[in-house]
Amino acid sequence: MEGTLALVSIIVVVALIFDFTNGFHDAANAIATAVATRALTPRRALEMAAVMNFVGSLLGQEVAKTIGDGIVEISPDAGKVGLVLVLGSLIGAIAWNLVTWWFGLPSSSSHALIGSLAGAGLAVSFAVHWGVIFDKVIVPMIVSPLVGFTIAYVLMKLLLMAMAKAAYRKTMRGFRYAQRLSSAAIALGHGLQDAQKTMGVIVIALTAGGYHTSTNADIPLWVILSAAAAISLGTYSGGMRIMKTLGSKIIDLDPARGFVAESVSASVLYTTAFLWHAPISTTHTVTASIMGVGATKRRSAVRWGIAGNIVTAWVLTFPAAGLVGFVATWLIQAVAV
Repeated sequence: MEGTLALVSIIVVVALIFDFTNGFHDAANAIATAVATRALTPRRALEMAAVMNFVGSLLGQEVAKTIGDGIVEISPDAGKVGLVLVLGSLIGAIAWNLVTWWFGLPSSSSHALIGSLAGAGLAVSFAVHWGVIFDKVIVPMIVSPLVGFTIAYVLMKLLLMAMAKAAYRKTMRGFRYAQRLSSAAIALGHGLQDAQKTMGVIVIALTAGGYHTSTNADIPLWVILSAAAAISLGTYSGGMRIMKTLGSKIIDLDPARGFVAESVSASVLYTTAFLWHAPISTTHTVTASIMGVGATKRRSAVRWGIAGNIVTAWVLTFPAAGLVGFVATWLIQAVAV
C-alpha cells in the first residue's frame, strides 16, 4: 500500500506539472488579442488571466468527469497498472505541450492529454471508450472551430455595418475598454475547461490506487483547489511565444475585432462546458474566431500560411500525443510492473 501511495503521490505532482504547463502554454488564449490591441499591458493581462483561471476552475466538474470516467476504463482494483497508465499519459501530454510551446504553435493541451490517455490505455490493454472520444472530443474538435469562425465572421460583418458612420478613434477606444471584459471572460472559460481536465486525471489516479470510490464520484476539494492554483501559476508565468502567434502573426487585430473574437470564443467555451460537457480546445476556438473576424477585412488579411501551420498542429496533436503516451506507458510498465 505504501508503494501505491508513493506512486499516486508522484502522479498527482506530475498532473499538477501538466496543469502548470497548460497554463503557460495556453495563457495566450485569453490575452493575446487584448495585448495586441493595447487594451491591456502584457503583465496586467497575465495577472487578470491568472485570477480568472482560478475562479473558472471552481465553477464545475462535468468536464472533469468526462475525462476521468469517459476516456479509459479505470476501476478501484486497477492497481499499479492503472497508475502506470495515468503516469504515461501525463508524460505524453507534457512532452507534446513542451514541443509545441517551443515552436510557438497554439496546439491543444486538451487533445494532447486525451490522445495520450488513449495511447496509454492501448499500451496496457485497458478498454478505451472510442465512442465517447468521438462524441466528446473528435466532433467538438471539428465543430467548435467552425462555429467560432462562422459566428465571429457574421457578427463582425453586422458590427461593421452598424458602425459604418461611427468615429473610428472613439469607437476603437470604447472597444479597448470592452476587451478587458471579453478577455476576462475567455480566461474564466479557460479555467472552467482546462483545469477540470487535470482534476479528471488526478481522480483516475486516486481511483486506480484505491483512494477514491469511482471516477464518476464528486471531486475532492483539495484536488479542485490544487488544479486551480497550478493552472493559474502557469498562466501568470507567461506564454509570450504563443501570444505573439495568436496576437499578430495570424492577423493584425484592431480592438473591435479583438472584442468580437474574444466574446464568441468565451460563449463557445461556456456552452460546451455546461451543456455538452465536452472538453473542447480553448486554443482551437480562439484561433478560429480570430480567423473569422480577420476574414471580414479581406481574404488576404488572414495569413493563411501561418493558419495552415496551426491547423497541421491541431491535426497532429491527438495521434502524436497518443503515440508518445503509448511509448511512455509501455516503457514504464516494462520497468515497474
